[in-house]
Amino acid sequence: MAITIRNLHYRYAAGSDFGLSVDYLHVDRGSSVFLQGASGSGKSTLLSLLCGLLTPEAGSIVVLGQELTALSGRARDRFRAWHIGLVFQQFNLVPFLSVQDNILLAAHFGHGTTGKQRELPALLSRLQLPRTLLTRRADTLSVGQQQRVAIARAIINAPELLIADEPTSALDADARDGFMSLLFELQRERGMTLLFVSHERSLAARFSTVLDMQALNQHTREAIEHAAQAGVE
Repeated sequence: MAITIRNLHYRYAAGSDFGLSVDYLHVDRGSSVFLQGASGSGKSTLLSLLCGLLTPEAGSIVVLGQELTALSGRARDRFRAWHIGLVFQQFNLVPFLSVQDNILLAAHFGHGTTGKQRELPALLSRLQLPRTLLTRRADTLSVGQQQRVAIARAIINAPELLIADEPTSALDADARDGFMSLLFELQRERGMTLLFVSHERSLAARFSTVLDMQALNQHTREAIEHAAQAGVE
């Protein structure tokens, strides 16, 4: 299994009734999963828990065979750097650093930069980016170029799990289709598990598994049921 969650409970604040509650979830290794849900349904919270950025109040989160709740904060950071690649909605590149330094910064926090610099030209070529971009500042790139650099940063450490959080929201239809094709090619080539979060339901058909956050999150279901009952009354 790539991901197994059991009896997970997380509250946004002490004493709050709002949070995330997932009874059970499993994701097979090598699968492609589309996670959909409205704003406020808990998607970002779930991703933060899977990455070890947040810790649950109760329950089990096993990622790639590792129980995250058994790790210290530093150990979770190390595990994330070594095993999980992240592509964010806003890409989160360091604007004043070069493309090369942005990618190698991720390598530094992972398995180290030894040998990684030699991989960069081939990696950029695979992502359809010219080598001349290596010395360019990140803030001088187009949106499409920034997105591909973000992918390079995410996969430089050869992660087993790739998490993409709304990565196509800033792209037009043609660029989005090209990006999705490239993403699936990389997933197959590297044998990664792909967890893709998006509100663009039209993309769901391309994935082996589709999950709905509203159905997963017990807190969301309870809130909807309560609102429906209040409306009837």
